[in-house]
Amino acid sequence: MFIVPEFLGILLLGVFPLFFSLYLSFTEWNLVGGLEAIQFVGMDNFKDLLQDDKFYHSLKNNLLFTLGTVPVSMFLGFLFAVIINSATFFKEYFKVVFFIPHIATGVAVATVFSALFHPSNGPVNNILMNLGITEPPKWLGSTDYALVAIIIVVVWQTIGYNIVIYLAGLTNIPEDIYEAAQIDGASWLQRITKITFPLLGPTTFFVSITAIVGSFKVFDMIAFLTEGGPNNSTNVLVFYIYEEGFKNFRMGYASALSWVLFLIIAAVTAITWRAQKKQF
Repeated sequence: MFIVPEFLGILLLGVFPLFFSLYLSFTEWNLVGGLEAIQFVGMDNFKDLLQDDKFYHSLKNNLLFTLGTVPVSMFLGFLFAVIINSATFFKEYFKVVFFIPHIATGVAVATVFSALFHPSNGPVNNILMNLGITEPPKWLGSTDYALVAIIIVVVWQTIGYNIVIYLAGLTNIPEDIYEAAQIDGASWLQRITKITFPLLGPTTFFVSITAIVGSFKVFDMIAFLTEGGPNNSTNVLVFYIYEEGFKNFRMGYASALSWVLFLIIAAVTAITWRAQKKQF
């Protein structure tokens, strides 16, 4: 009896929407028309999706975003975690300082960086002009640099999370291994590459999976900073799903896009899982 409310909540808010969206992916439904407007169309949504240039463009942007955020944030998180772990003083202070951006709301972070990246009055471009760059990028207003600017923001926000996870993994590595390697003449770099990184394999796998899934779910930064622009240069899959479902009211097509996104994430996760099992 105690778990009945929780069980009903999972059914109503988790399981039912999941299968209802699967059903909707085979229908054509204008959201404003009510439930009676649902019309079964079979595989038409998926056929249209395969011929949708905007879908491929959004997928390409999403892959570029993933490649730009995941490796960089993981590398910097690992590097800073190793440095902080080897420090004698202020470990807790640095953990808190680096973790604060992660717990800040996306809208607050986006608001700050929208001011920082302002093309004429922003501090970033003012610094670049003082360094001698006469025509700095327009950042969020440029088709070439808008996605780069969002990648910078997301990397800055996620580094703290990776640092905390890597620090937790570092505490499980016995100091005796490092002492033995140091006695054998191993340098600092050799200890990192031959001991630290291999023993952090499961931690790296966890961080990579969460980072990849998070990169395919990015929405708030895109919605607040660029709304997919300029000229769809920052339009990613989740924002495209939002546009189709809640702006164009094509809930059937948006549901089909959602399930394709689910299959992409599942495939990437399976590949990463297989690679992790072979390596570790």
